[in-house]
Amino acid sequence: MKKRYLPILLLSALACAPGVGHAEKADRNKPMNIESDALRHDELKQTSVFTGRVVMTKGTIVLRGAQLDVRQDADGYQYGVVTAEPGKRAFFRQKRDSLAGAPDEFIEGEGEVIEYDGRADNVRFITRAEMRRYRESVVTDEVSGAVIVYNNLTDVFTVDGQKKSPASTAGDAPAPGGRVRAVLSPKEQPPAAAPAPAASGPVLRPSNTLGGASK
Repeated sequence: MKKRYLPILLLSALACAPGVGHAEKADRNKPMNIESDALRHDELKQTSVFTGRVVMTKGTIVLRGAQLDVRQDADGYQYGVVTAEPGKRAFFRQKRDSLAGAPDEFIEGEGEVIEYDGRADNVRFITRAEMRRYRESVVTDEVSGAVIVYNNLTDVFTVDGQKKSPASTAGDAPAPGGRVRAVLSPKEQPPAAAPAPAASGPVLRPSNTLGGASK
């Protein structure tokens, strides 16, 4: 099927709920563009399914995967689920707001499934989940686990390292062996001030005689 590249104004609420905190604020006003090999849209159910090498961009937001399912609720909030090809992981990237003159910062994440909740304004990375925070091209923080949830409003992320076994039910203990792994860099410190010059004192002169001058 012929590749499609569509500006999707219908889906513009995805990743742009009111009050985006530390995520790039300009993203909420940008149109959404989705590139895929095929699209199936159900107007009655307000759902769209994009399949085949899906790339979604909205301002600084980038989502990539094998399939993107988008739905809209009665209040106009929309939700996206990105699924990766078997054995691979879907990808998410977004620029964060930064002060003028400060280095650009980005959030990147991967998981076999990535869910975006437009009402709660958070991103959920599921299965082999990994999230990284960049300052320019340098990784400053990195976490991995079974499930990572990143909240754009509060700039808070939570990590669950325990992956439940397929036979487990709600209330069962999770399967053992899952661990959260994190690398957190310290905040950059301002350069230390140069030491103040030593106070000037009396100049000592050598004497050629013991006991000082003769009386």
